Parts: sequence; structure tokens; C-alpha cells
Amino acid sequence: MIKSGLKKLYMGLVFIFLYAPIVTLIVFSFNDSKSRAKWEGFTLKWYANMFHDPVIVKSLYYTLIIALIAAIVATLIGTFAAIGIHYMKKWFRGIVMNITYLPVLNPDIVTGIGLMLLFILINLKLGFESLLLAHITFCIPYVIISVLPKLKQLTPNTFEAALDLGATPFQTIWKVIVPEISPGIVTGFLLSFTLSLDDFVISYFTTGNGVQTLSITIYTMTKRGIKPEINALSTILFAAILVLLILINRRPGKNNVLLD
Repeated sequence: MIKSGLKKLYMGLVFIFLYAPIVTLIVFSFNDSKSRAKWEGFTLKWYANMFHDPVIVKSLYYTLIIALIAAIVATLIGTFAAIGIHYMKKWFRGIVMNITYLPVLNPDIVTGIGLMLLFILINLKLGFESLLLAHITFCIPYVIISVLPKLKQLTPNTFEAALDLGATPFQTIWKVIVPEISPGIVTGFLLSFTLSLDDFVISYFTTGNGVQTLSITIYTMTKRGIKPEINALSTILFAAILVLLILINRRPGKNNVLLD
């Protein structure tokens, strides 16, 4: 009984540590005062003001459009790359996977500076295009890592069996392989989308004048004080991601997609 109680206490403390900051942010998004030190009543004005702040609206637009495009492109490239890696010879697959893990393990600041120098070297103006390319680049390895475990669960010789039955290589990939690995693809897409939303360091080094994501906008606000509208926006984003994850994991026949 004591051991079980200690386990529950430990888990409770972990969840409190993880979610107390989020709960605090949500609560103060409804605070009538700009001060985060005291509560002065319930209000929804920060949610209304948020959509009338041009800086926040513009930053939200760039954040969402870059995250969506980067997630789609990275998912397409990463999925086909994972299929190719899966059917490589074992020794060569090991080398490629070690290279794939490097961007994941590499510090963000190194990746950000490296991409910035590369864009300058090829005379690519820092702005929307460079920021989008940077996000696609660091998202691809996460898609590969998400899809490969599903490929390993396939019945051996699935690809060859489909070819023997008359399917073309493209039909085999699209109609046989992709449906079987779709949970991994969905996981890779969601992971890419949330990582892109969350990124600051790489975005900071690869963006240019006039293009700011929310993370960069919030960072610039810290010198003058965070606006309450940011609390409201963060609450909306948290709720949207939470609802999306619940819907994905409750799909019929697709249980525990994110846990596979």
C-alpha cells in the first residue's frame, strides 16, 4: 500500500510540474488585469483584442502557414525516404539512419547557424522562403523516424507480392504500403506541425525582416512585457492541438496512433 501510494504521489507531482504552467497561462488569459500578479475578475476582452493586434495576427499567419506547408512537404519527403531506407541493404541502411539521426541530436543553435550560413552562401535572401526551407529540413528526420517502425511491422516481401499480382511499383507504394503505414505518417505530420509551431532558435537565425513567427514575436515582447493577448492566443493553440490529438486517437480502427 505504501509503495503504491508513493507511486501515485510521484506521478501526481510529475503531472503538476508539467501542467501547472499551462493551467496558470489559461487562467490568466481570462484575467481582467494586465498584471500576472493578481486576479481582478473574469473577462474575454483579451481574446477579442488578440484579433485586432496586427503584429500578433501577422505572426500567427506566418506561423500557421509555415507549419502547415512544412509539415505537408516534410511528410511527403520523409515518407518516401523512409520507404527507400527500409528496402536498402542492412549495412547501408545503418549508415543512412546514423546520418538521419544527426539533425535530431544536433543542437538547434548549430542547425540554425549552419542553415543561415548556407542560405547566405547560395545568395538566398533571408525571409519567408529561407524560413520555410529551414522548417522542412529539420522536420524530415522526425517523419522518417515515425514511419520506419510501421514499415518494420509489414509482412516481409509485401512489396514483391504486390508486384507479382500485377501492381506497378507506384501502385504498390500508394495502394498497399501507404495504407498500412498511415498511422506512422499521421504521427510524423502532427509531430512536424507541432515542432514547427514550437521552433524558435532555428527560426530566429533563418528569417528576415518582416517575417516573424509567434515564438520570435513573443521573444521580442519579453523586453517590454508579454501582452495578455499572447496568453489568450496560447490558450487557443493549446486547445486546438489537444482536440486534434483526441480526434486522431479516437478514429475507428486507428487507436493509439501517437503511441505506436
